[in-house]
Amino acid sequence: MAVDLLLGLQWGDEGKGKIVDVLTSKYDIIARFQGGPNAGHTLVFNGRKHVLHTIPSGIFHDDTVNLVGNGVVIDPVIFKKELDKLDEQNVDYKKSLLISRKAHIILPTHRLLDAASEASKGKAKIGSTLKGIGPTYMDKTGRNGIRVGDIELADWKEKYRALASKHEAMIDFYNVDIQYDLEELEADFFNAIETLKSLKFIDSEEYVHQAQTSGKSILAEGAQGSLLDIDFGTYPFVTSSNTTAAGACTGLGIAPNQIGKVYGIFKAYTTRVGSGPFPTELFDKDGETMGRVGHEFGATTGRPRRCGWLDLVALRYACQVNGVTELIMMKGDVLSGFKTLKVCTAYKYKGEEITHLPYNIEEDNVTPIYTEVKGWDADLTGMTEASQLPEALNGYVEFLEKELNIPITVVSVGPDRKQTIQRK
Repeated sequence: MAVDLLLGLQWGDEGKGKIVDVLTSKYDIIARFQGGPNAGHTLVFNGRKHVLHTIPSGIFHDDTVNLVGNGVVIDPVIFKKELDKLDEQNVDYKKSLLISRKAHIILPTHRLLDAASEASKGKAKIGSTLKGIGPTYMDKTGRNGIRVGDIELADWKEKYRALASKHEAMIDFYNVDIQYDLEELEADFFNAIETLKSLKFIDSEEYVHQAQTSGKSILAEGAQGSLLDIDFGTYPFVTSSNTTAAGACTGLGIAPNQIGKVYGIFKAYTTRVGSGPFPTELFDKDGETMGRVGHEFGATTGRPRRCGWLDLVALRYACQVNGVTELIMMKGDVLSGFKTLKVCTAYKYKGEEITHLPYNIEEDNVTPIYTEVKGWDADLTGMTEASQLPEALNGYVEFLEKELNIPITVVSVGPDRKQTIQRK
């Protein structure tokens, strides 16, 4: 049984959590394969908003198994807070939430290292969420990390102490003013470790293999977005993991020839949180309107998102790198009221027009070339059928399909799981 993937195609915040929640009824297992609590997956149903950071977005469905894969990094303190909120809602997660023994653990000193590193960069900072993600992945690739399976061992605290002491020396090296009480941080950390140990740890690659063999349907849930991929994103303003389709193979142990559908999610416009190049960014009333109407604030950080027109050069690139088979367009409702929409279909780069994403898309090198498309002025939020959508919106969608040569099968017209229109 092939594993389907669901990925963000921009700089994150595309609405993956909502769509995973919508699709979960079709799958037996939802599996996160990379990233950590720097993700913020927002779900809205029954009049209530839910934000998940590490736990897969299928957790609210009783009959679905939710797996945190080996490619994920886990902060036990944040994880415990997520579990506490699930307890408040009487979600029986202990029967449905599985943790890979090979997933790495974020230590308190990883977060401190993150803050020290970012502070030392000054104006050159990359916009880290300061969750300790980067330092944890650095220890993973440096073969120093502590994994979930380690906390089952009798001497794991000795390994912890050795790594934390190394981190303290590194923090001193940065020579920045970072105030912290490590004893207090460690008290919360070790308390949260005990909560983590109450969950079921598994050898996840074997679990996934056996599930496939027995015909179970699996949806791999990505975090962040393709343009934040450590290899294929706008480096160095990226995250520390592989957010593209290839990350599902290394983050869950799936063979490449076992990947089925690849759902690619994008907003009807473009947003970005933090630093980094953004060719179609708007600094005018249109950009302000997108941010205000779209409630563009980070689910994890609360930071305002930068807004701009849809960039098809970048989107085409993301579709290519991921092998996207179906597209899902989010926040179509936010663009209601614009008489004319602009879509970036090419860049002017070093004196010539190009349609591929070059090595450097800083504003000094790239100027977006726009095509104008007719807008629409209708309240989409109560619509439930594709036949109700405005003609101009259908024209916008058909224009994008033609440019990308991939079907857009779903259009989202609001944050609630019910505000999701199937087109095909």
